[in-house]
Amino acid sequence: MFFKKPSNITWLVVGLGNVGEAYENTRHNVGFEVIDAIADKLDIPVQRLKFKALTNTATLGGEKVLLMKPVTYMNLSGEAVEQAAAFYKLPPERVLVISDEVALPPGKLRIRPSGSAGGHNGLKNIIAHLHSENFPRLRLGVGGKPHPDYDMADWVLGHPQGEDRKALNDAVSRAAQAVEVIIKEGPGPAMNKFN
Repeated sequence: MFFKKPSNITWLVVGLGNVGEAYENTRHNVGFEVIDAIADKLDIPVQRLKFKALTNTATLGGEKVLLMKPVTYMNLSGEAVEQAAAFYKLPPERVLVISDEVALPPGKLRIRPSGSAGGHNGLKNIIAHLHSENFPRLRLGVGGKPHPDYDMADWVLGHPQGEDRKALNDAVSRAAQAVEVIIKEGPGPAMNKFN
């Protein structure tokens, strides 16, 4: 009888978004875009369904990581994260979550070692499932809604155009670099370089 060698995954890198063509390239899906950028650079597809997420393993910053795009929809992302973290016995400090942020201008990055959900339902669900706010997060600014009467859901599920799209494309590229720095050097040095 053969026994599978235990995994040496030391980090989860989770991009938040919603599955389906209708959500592709929306503001809310920039987390998925960062995972895709990392996967493209490493030439590995993130398409294995495991832990309610599309996944693949990669080496980043000298560590073996599991790249994840939860397929639960944004508001239930914690289900996927909790399963993977429990399976690999990883503390919250080893779960890096990448999400959109309406409180930041388009293209601005903000890295934090921990913190509240800040009104983001995906982060709120992950906090609930991990029973902790102590996980690093990388937020990509998507800008706020154009006027107070504009529906927030319509805004984050909208497709940015022109300069906003250009700024987000640049942010996705920089965020992919930031992920490696966070893993290799920690959130502090990454904050100094990318915030």
